[in-house]
Amino acid sequence: MDTPEGRAAVPVTLQSAGALAFWGVVILTGAGAGIGAALLTRLLQAVQHFMWPGPDLLDAAAQAGPWRHVWILLGAGVLTGIGQVLLGKLTGANSIDITAAISRHAGRLPTLRTLGSAFLSVLVVGMGASLGREGAPKQAGAVIANVLCDRARLSDEQRRLLVACGAGAGMAAAYGVPLGGALFALEVLRGVLALRLILPALLAAGIATAVSWLALPNAPTYEIPAFPLSASIVCFALAAGPIAGLVSVGYVRLIALADRLKPTGRRRLIAPTVALGLLGAVSIGFPQLLGNGRDITQLAFTNQVAPMLLLALLVLKPLATALCLGSGVPGGLFTPSLTLGALLGAVLGLAWSWAWPGVPPGLFAVVGAAAVLAATTHGPISSMVLVMELTARDRSFILPLLMAVVTATLVARALDARSIYDARLSDKEMETLQKERKPSAA
Repeated sequence: MDTPEGRAAVPVTLQSAGALAFWGVVILTGAGAGIGAALLTRLLQAVQHFMWPGPDLLDAAAQAGPWRHVWILLGAGVLTGIGQVLLGKLTGANSIDITAAISRHAGRLPTLRTLGSAFLSVLVVGMGASLGREGAPKQAGAVIANVLCDRARLSDEQRRLLVACGAGAGMAAAYGVPLGGALFALEVLRGVLALRLILPALLAAGIATAVSWLALPNAPTYEIPAFPLSASIVCFALAAGPIAGLVSVGYVRLIALADRLKPTGRRRLIAPTVALGLLGAVSIGFPQLLGNGRDITQLAFTNQVAPMLLLALLVLKPLATALCLGSGVPGGLFTPSLTLGALLGAVLGLAWSWAWPGVPPGLFAVVGAAAVLAATTHGPISSMVLVMELTARDRSFILPLLMAVVTATLVARALDARSIYDARLSDKEMETLQKERKPSAA
C-alpha cells in the first residue's frame, strides 16, 4: 500500500493541478521514444549490414577474413575516440548516465551530448562493439522526456519519473516489450514499484511500442520452442539461482571497475582504438564476441553451441563487454547481461544433465538468462516479464524462472546493494539513492 509520504512524493494523479500537462508529456514521450527507437534501430541495422554483409552479424563475422575483423574494430575505436572528444568540445557537457541523472540531477540530462552519445553508440555497436543496442533508444527516450518536462515546467519528482518512463519506453520500442519496458523503468531505473507510477510507465511504453511497430517487425527477439515442465528443471532453478547471484555480483563489480577506469584527456583518443583493436583480433577466433550477444544467446536457447565454446564464451564475453565499456565505448548492458546468463545456464545445465537427464538443454540457458538479468538489475519482476516477452513464451517455463530469479536476486542483494545500473554511483550517492527510494516503496 502507498504511504502518505509516498503519495506526496510524486503528484501525478488526475486530480493534481498539472495533470493535463503531465499526461500530455507522457503521451508525447511515448510517441517520441517510439520514433527515436525505430530510427536508431534502422540505422544500426544499416551500419551492421554494410560492415558485416550477411543474414546476421555472427554468420557474417564467422565468414569474414581476419583483416576485416581487425580494420572494422579499429575503425570503431578511432570513431569512438574522435566522437567522444568532439562531443565534449562541441556541447561543453560531460556524458551523464540515466541512473545517475535520476539520482543526482532530478532527471536532467545534457540534450545534445546525450543524443550525440546515442548516435555514436549505434554506429560502434553496429560495427561490432560488445555492448547492447538498447542504450541508444533509452537515451533518446530519456532526453525527449527531459525536454518536454522543461517545456511543461513539471516538478523535479515528475521529471525523475518521466525520464525513467522515457528510457523504459525507448527500450520497449527497440525490443517490442511494452510491459517489460514499463516495469524496467520503474523497478530498475526509478527503484519504485507503486500503483500511482505504473499508469504513466505503461502508457508511455505502450505508445512507444505501437509507434515503433510501424517501422520495426512485431516479432519476438528470440525464437524458442515450448519447453515441458519437470521436477528436474525446478530443482535446477533452485540450485542454479544462488550461483547466478554470485556470478552476477562479480559481473557488476567488474562493470563498476571498468567504469572507474574510463579514460580521460588524451587517452580518450587512444584507449578505444587499442581496446576495440584487441577485440577485433580475438574475434577472429571467437566471432561470437562481436555485437550485443543476441545471436549467441539465440543459439544457446536452442542448444546449438558446443560445450567447450560455451565455457570459453562464459569467460570471454563479459571480459569483452567490460573492455569496451572501460575504454569509453558507449553502449547498453541489458543484452550482454542476458547473454552472460544464457551462457552460465547452459554450462550449469551440462553438469546437471549428467546427474538428472531429461531437461531440454535450451531451457537451462533460458533459466540462467532470467536469473542473471534479475540479479544484475535487481529487478526480478521486470526481468521475468522481459524474458517472457522477448521469447513470446509464458507458462512453459514460468515456475523455474520464478525459482531462479528469486534466489539469484536474494543472493545478489545480500552481497551487494548495487545493481549494474547503480555501479557508476559513489558510496555516498548510493546511500542517498537508497534513502530516497525507501519511503516511496509501495
